[in-house]
This record gives sequence, C-alpha cells and structure tokens, in this order.
Amino acid sequence: MAQGTLVGPGAGAAARRAPLSGALALRISYAGDLRDDARTRGRDAYWIGHAWVGGRKRDADLRALAARLRGTGIKDLYVHAGPLEHDGTLPASRHPRARWLVDGVRRELPGVRVQAWLGGVLANGGPTGLRLSGAAPRAAVTASARQVLDAGFAGVHFDLEPLRSGDADYLALLDDLGRPTRTRTALLSVAAHPIDPLPGSHSALRLVSDQGKWWSREYFGEVARRVDRIAVMSYDTWMPLESSYGGYVARRTGRPAARAGPAPADPGGPLGRPGGFARSVAVSAAGGSGRCRSVG
Repeated sequence: MAQGTLVGPGAGAAARRAPLSGALALRISYAGDLRDDARTRGRDAYWIGHAWVGGRKRDADLRALAARLRGTGIKDLYVHAGPLEHDGTLPASRHPRARWLVDGVRRELPGVRVQAWLGGVLANGGPTGLRLSGAAPRAAVTASARQVLDAGFAGVHFDLEPLRSGDADYLALLDDLGRPTRTRTALLSVAAHPIDPLPGSHSALRLVSDQGKWWSREYFGEVARRVDRIAVMSYDTWMPLESSYGGYVARRTGRPAARAGPAPADPGGPLGRPGGFARSVAVSAAGGSGRCRSVG
C-alpha cells in the first residue's frame, strides 16, 4: 500500500465483498433460458484447422463436415490458411487445396462463405516477428490477402498478435487491406482483444507485460471502423466456473458493438457467445447476433 494512504475501518470488509459481488453479478448475467434468436440467427461462424487446405482432408471429410454444419445457422467458415512469414509473405504451399475446399463447400453448403484465416507473430520491438512499421511488410501482407482472394476465398481474417492498444501501424495496415477487399466485395475481419474491463486497464497491464490483453474503447472503435467484422478473443479470462465465464461473455458482448461507432460493416454479422471449445466471441463492427464455434 502506498505511504500516506488512509483506509477507513470498513475498507477491509468492502474489499472482501468486492469479489463476491462481482461473481454474483456474473452469475445473474448468465441466468435464464435462451431466447430462440439467441441460439442462432443464421449468421454464425465456424473455425476449422489447416488440414482442410493443407492436403490431409478428402471428399469424405468434407461431406461429413457439411452434414455436421447443415441447418445449424453457420454462415461463415474460417479456415486456417497461414501463418504469414515474418516478412508478411504467404507461401502458396501453405494452402495447396484451397480451391478444392472452396468449390466443395459451395457444392455441399450453398450460401456458406469460406474465408481465409491468416495468423502472424508481431515483433513489437523484439528480435523476430512481423514489423508493421515498414511499408514493405505491410505491402507484403496486402499481397498475401490478394493471394488468398485469388484462390477463391470470400474474405480474409487476420489474427496478428500480440497487438497492443493504440498501435497506429496496425491501423495503417487495415487501411491498406481495405482497398483490395472493397474492390473485390470481399469481407475483411480481424481477431481483437476485449475492451478494457476498467478505464486504463491496458496501460496498467503494460507495466508488467508486453502482451496486449485489452484495448481501449477508442482503439477498438478505430479498428472497427476499418473492418467488416471483429472476433473478440474472450479466452484466458481466469474465470473459475462455467457460470462466471458465461456471465462474463454475456456482459461483454454488449460492449463492443455499442462502443465501436459507425463502420462499413455487414449489419447482419455475428455478436454473441462461444460454442464448442473455441471460447472467442464473434462481433460484427455494426452489431448483430450469432456465435462462433471451432473444430480442428
């Protein structure tokens, strides 16, 4: 405790009650039956692993996946087609079966959009990783986006980490990526950190860690205005129970869309809760409802 801080006689009891009050609030938020439109509005998203474009999956696997997804409300299928190299390039050998998957999903699941999911490690001042401060790496990432769109994907989804709140170079990259995606009427989406649970939380965390666990609401809005959809990473929450985690998600999902501000988004996009084991929350930049799920 800082020197000179005065603590009243009830402060200790109040401090002990705070976690209990918070846990109770989360539990209440998770109570009640789901409405029909909370289960699906036909705009859900599903993440699948690299095996689907890397050559290990076959027609029988695709038919089984289609049978699993048909009629579930899945609208978007995100397939891991990366990761990006540290210079921003994407070797074509990372996704040799992309066209097979895209054509197969169109045949088996008409109306479902297949999008390329590209990950990458940011340097953030370290010795290795992708450095967005230079024009050349950003141009390479943009070329990689064009590459997967040429392969037939309906959009491109970026998960670049660790990404700190306020990173202007990332905003510049999103501006660059917006041009080819808009030209092709393709979707641009990103994985994002949750908004600060308390004002300034991202700044306080930076004192002890360089991992961007939270973003300021202002920065979240800047990102949202540049993309069509955001997938909020709501894992690693330290919630001990399903009920407290469910309450956390229920309380958090209303915040991103409300604070994102105007965006060139798909207004019917997903805003919702996790499914399967994927514990992330899909959010369109302009709101909506749905959920995201994941499978290997």
